[in-house]
Amino acid sequence: MDATTQQWSDTARRFAEETLIPWELEAEMNAGRLPEEVAKAHKAEAIRLGFSAMDVAPSYGGLGLRNVDQVAVWEQLGRVTNALCWCFSEPHQWMFEACSDDQLERYILPLMRGERKECYAITERESGSDVVIESTAERVAGGYRVSGEKWFVTSANLADYLFVQARLTDGAHAGEDVLLLVDSDAEGIEVLRTPPFSHTFDHHHQEIAFHDVFVPEQNLIGTEGGGMGYTHAWFRRERLMIAARNCGAAARLIEEATAFAKARAVDGGVLMDKQLVQAMLADSVTELWAARLMTFETAAAHDRGEDVKALHTRCSLAKLYASEAAGRIADRAVQIFGGRGYMRENCAERFTRELRVDRIWEGASELQRLIIARQLAKRGLDEM
Repeated sequence: MDATTQQWSDTARRFAEETLIPWELEAEMNAGRLPEEVAKAHKAEAIRLGFSAMDVAPSYGGLGLRNVDQVAVWEQLGRVTNALCWCFSEPHQWMFEACSDDQLERYILPLMRGERKECYAITERESGSDVVIESTAERVAGGYRVSGEKWFVTSANLADYLFVQARLTDGAHAGEDVLLLVDSDAEGIEVLRTPPFSHTFDHHHQEIAFHDVFVPEQNLIGTEGGGMGYTHAWFRRERLMIAARNCGAAARLIEEATAFAKARAVDGGVLMDKQLVQAMLADSVTELWAARLMTFETAAAHDRGEDVKALHTRCSLAKLYASEAAGRIADRAVQIFGGRGYMRENCAERFTRELRVDRIWEGASELQRLIIARQLAKRGLDEM
């Protein structure tokens, strides 16, 4: 890290440890929720520190940070359980490339200021490794009529608008996809179900139906048929930041398990003296360093402006390795803590549940392996 990246890392580390982590148990024992005044204070502080403006160009009032700086921030925020680090929204660079000036003013820039909250309605019932978009967008006077059902709409319960992907039924681009901005209070939107998940987050993953929801033409992002390209840009970023958060989680797990092992008295000594425990910690540190190097190098490759297909593959590599390594590290930490590691008040127990989904969402580990293998076949090792 250079001095700038280290400064951002230190800032995020203090925010995580001094502001968010003290509230983890409160959230865990209250369905992920914090007192309203506390949640508002967390959001205000995150915005004050600049986290919501990291990927926004200075011309729009943002900070325009490098990807390595943003990865450093999200690595430290990944130390926090219960999704408390999701206390702010942030516009992403692809939005400024895709959205009109009007859309930026109404939907995107308000995210940076904390005035609006977004969610992504992309996944459908039959989605998996293959992209399945059965939701439809019918061209009508002045816009589109959207019908269909979306699953796993993360943060839908807190958002006031959605990015919705649908398939055109008519017109010159019939059969192709569109990406639309849809207000949450639009007539015809129905929350079908709010299923409970393993983790204790206040951000729910709802199933939502769209019944002939009218979306004005000015809410079309980019062009008809271009929605998937924007979705791929979003996936690249999310996969990289998932890798970063997993590195932060792994670091905290190693630190807390090490501190416990050094203090835990066993057999006239301490647990840290046991070679099997040493081996678990050594393996964990090795995997963390590998994950960090992979993640930060992928961020640096973005900053260097390398080939986008190679970047797509590298984001898959980073997410695959970091998420699977973090899962192994969490499991070892629980084992080191013993019965204490199975208590919800222990971060190892919470991370064991929370990190598991990182091997599934934004592309499961199996999909990442397919992306990597296909690029190897097409481009060769040196071009990846």
